Amino acid sequence: MPKLRPSQRRTRRVGTLLHYLLLVAIALFCAFPMLWTLSTAIGTEGNVFAFPPSLVPQKPSWVNFAEVFKVIDLGRYYWNSIWITFWTVVWTVVVCALAAYPLARLKFKGRQLVFSAILVTLMLPTEVNFLVNFITMTQLGLVNTHLGVILPTIAGAIGIFMLKSAFEEVPQDLIDAARVDGASELRIFWQIMLPLALPQIATLVIFTTVTSWNNFLWPGVVLTRSELMPLAVGILELSGTFGSATRVIAAGAVLTIAPALLVFFFTQRFFMRGLDGAVK
Repeated sequence: MPKLRPSQRRTRRVGTLLHYLLLVAIALFCAFPMLWTLSTAIGTEGNVFAFPPSLVPQKPSWVNFAEVFKVIDLGRYYWNSIWITFWTVVWTVVVCALAAYPLARLKFKGRQLVFSAILVTLMLPTEVNFLVNFITMTQLGLVNTHLGVILPTIAGAIGIFMLKSAFEEVPQDLIDAARVDGASELRIFWQIMLPLALPQIATLVIFTTVTSWNNFLWPGVVLTRSELMPLAVGILELSGTFGSATRVIAAGAVLTIAPALLVFFFTQRFFMRGLDGAVK
């Protein structure tokens, strides 16, 4: 490797420094709302809406978090969120995998048309489906049930696209050999395709977990009974209870966001690995 001249080394160091400064600035910009919410939740004094805002809490205390537990049934809301998220993840993986396999490996008329129609749904806002989904859940008698929250969210275009890309990466020779040995399509799907697509499945699990945990609009539409609401919806009771108690509301928001952040923090390497495979 040719040796760099001093001017070239200085230019490279300056470029690297500017690169990292830009990344730090972007990270702070993205993290600022969460940092401000955490500072507001921990602090007990000072103007919450002061400008420029301060990220250093004044007289920090956990009293606002304790107040949240006193006023609302936070344990019930946490359990509802865990229950809804768990079954949403399970059925999303099952449905998306079963839909992606024939689109990736089976030849039938209209396959490309079906896949194109699925991708078109990515351009539609989620709220567009609310009316149709609510009417459907009403007709099925699933309003005010957790099943009514889960069903409309389990067949996502992103999940089908990711797993279709993963299944297409499996060598065709491997599938042909399994068919020659007498393996059925179901056995090929279960024993060959799914194990080889585990990185993308892990990514889908993480993505669905975070999305379902933070889902607010649809559960707020289909659920009206407080004891059935997930955490993202149930935490709104703080706004009605305290009115302008912004610090307590911020503490509730932190308690809502923290589990999703922890899940993503400890699993981000699987998430990035799965996305890399999907892009290829």
